[in-house]
Amino acid sequence: MEHINVNLPRNVWEILKQLNKAGHEAYIVGGCVRDLIMNRVPNDWDITTSATPEKVKKVFPKTYDTGLEHGTVTVRIKKETYEVTTYRTEGKYEDHRRPKEVEFVEDITLDLSRRDFTMNAIAYHPKEGFIDPYLGVNDIKAKTIKAVGNPKERFEEDALRILRGARFSAQLGFEIEQKTLESMIEKSNLLDCISKER
Repeated sequence: MEHINVNLPRNVWEILKQLNKAGHEAYIVGGCVRDLIMNRVPNDWDITTSATPEKVKKVFPKTYDTGLEHGTVTVRIKKETYEVTTYRTEGKYEDHRRPKEVEFVEDITLDLSRRDFTMNAIAYHPKEGFIDPYLGVNDIKAKTIKAVGNPKERFEEDALRILRGARFSAQLGFEIEQKTLESMIEKSNLLDCISKER
């Protein structure tokens, strides 16, 4: 898999190394990976791991329970905080916004399969390179926004993804892939499920 030369912030690299040292997989994932590929400076760093929240808390001396039901622990290193989330799959979405339950898994590709767009479904580790089962790197280079898997299903799960797709297109100057765009339009009635502030 292709490598990029990236200098991760020292604290982020330290979290990955400590999790690896304890026998767990760990990657940066999502928007920060997309930004790095685009030569942008990430605003924040999302870390995903095969370790359960309880195991994450055993690795680091300072943690906060910020979203245990969704697998998220906040790790504090020096004065900085970072969200570390366990690989997960998601159950049925009943309100077109949030899954009723999540299940922790040990396979990074299962975790990536639940994400919204291919450009956000990429994991990266400095020693391993990209984990990119949906060819998101290619889509970023082609400036294309494409849903992961079946676009209708992605938007039925979480209607906010329709707004996210439009926002990403406007902010990044990316084209929305045809089937993804058609599904956004077809499912636009689901935006009634989104809070008016959005």
